Amino acid sequence: MVVQVKPSSNNSKTMDSNQQKTEANILLLGAENVGKSALTVRFLTRRFIGEYGDIESIYSHSDKIDGREISFNIWDSLYPQDSETAESVTEKQLHWSDGVILVYSICDRSSFEVVRQQVQLIRQSKKGSGGAPIIIVGNKRDLQHQRAVSGEEGRLLAMSTDCSFFETSAAENYHGVLLVFHELLELIRDARALKKGTVGIKGIVRSVSAVFGRRRAE
Repeated sequence: MVVQVKPSSNNSKTMDSNQQKTEANILLLGAENVGKSALTVRFLTRRFIGEYGDIESIYSHSDKIDGREISFNIWDSLYPQDSETAESVTEKQLHWSDGVILVYSICDRSSFEVVRQQVQLIRQSKKGSGGAPIIIVGNKRDLQHQRAVSGEEGRLLAMSTDCSFFETSAAENYHGVLLVFHELLELIRDARALKKGTVGIKGIVRSVSAVFGRRRAE
């Protein structure tokens, strides 16, 4: 099951809507051991791998969605050890990214607090992706018996910071992970179109849905 809250569209980098190929730079942030790499690899390969070393990587992946060629560049970041939270999001990352996925574990309250702090840092940033689309993801939904963060807390954080929200499980649900990345792509498209003043009826409907706080469960 995937729980989602949609935000309004935000401005981002420009895009020629007539282009047949779209490139999207997606940044994954969050504390260590929350499943950022597992989510990324699940999306790229459909496979779940539970153990990863301390490696920061940028993955490239091409796909065809709705007849359009999409090039995903995914920056799977490391959370700096023994650092201030302010140092966990860099200007370089914000300049690079078109959209951000902030990941916490529903079993780890401290990781939720990291996401709370990181989303505030991004929204307050005057450079890079301060206004970029953000999706907050509560991962490890399969470990309900260890839950330390309620779904309502995740939804409230997302609504208060103009983000989308999902709860999912990289371990058990490929479709839920796919929805996260495809939803961020749609938000990036809407933000680019809005910046160019060319947002269509689909973007308008999405914005209206956000205003009225509609929720969708899949």
